[in-house]
Amino acid sequence: MTAGLVAVPDEMPEVDLDAATLHARGLLEALGVPSDLPGTIDTPRRMAKAYAALLSAREFDMTSFPNDEGYDELVVVKDIPVQSVCEHHFLPFTGVAHVGYLPGDRILGLSKFARVVEMFARRPQVQERLTVQVADWLVAGLAPRGVGVVIEAEHLCMTLRGVQAAGTTTRTSAVRGLVRDRPHTRAEFLDALQ
Repeated sequence: MTAGLVAVPDEMPEVDLDAATLHARGLLEALGVPSDLPGTIDTPRRMAKAYAALLSAREFDMTSFPNDEGYDELVVVKDIPVQSVCEHHFLPFTGVAHVGYLPGDRILGLSKFARVVEMFARRPQVQERLTVQVADWLVAGLAPRGVGVVIEAEHLCMTLRGVQAAGTTTRTSAVRGLVRDRPHTRAEFLDALQ
């Protein structure tokens, strides 16, 4: 990938805040929550704005640079914030992503790892797919010798409802190239997350 390429994998439709507000009001009323009290009169619009923010990633330029020095060791960016919405219950899940790669001919601007995670997280998701999307996008866009992605998150659909297992963390991983094929490189990546 070259500098200046805007990363937008799937165009998200325009947000219709008025329609979302109307439907949020209807949802609240259908659930028996009055939306005409002093404390709740603006709740439907706030709900619409909150979900619009949760589902909107910022555009960015995918900046990569020639690997002129031939750097060939593992690069790991840890604890990248993850905020997404479970596509099954539309409740948030939050946590951290850890992304590592073995550079090929190009190296990636370090801040772009967080941007790539955000780009895929800001849509209705499942954690497994999110993990794979980040790994596969880096492979396709950067052509590294290997990639590893681990996401650890708490899902409110699991902690606030159903089993109500507060504090439970789900960990998913996706490894590609030499991070997958060389046991010592995979171990090095996973050890770097400690």
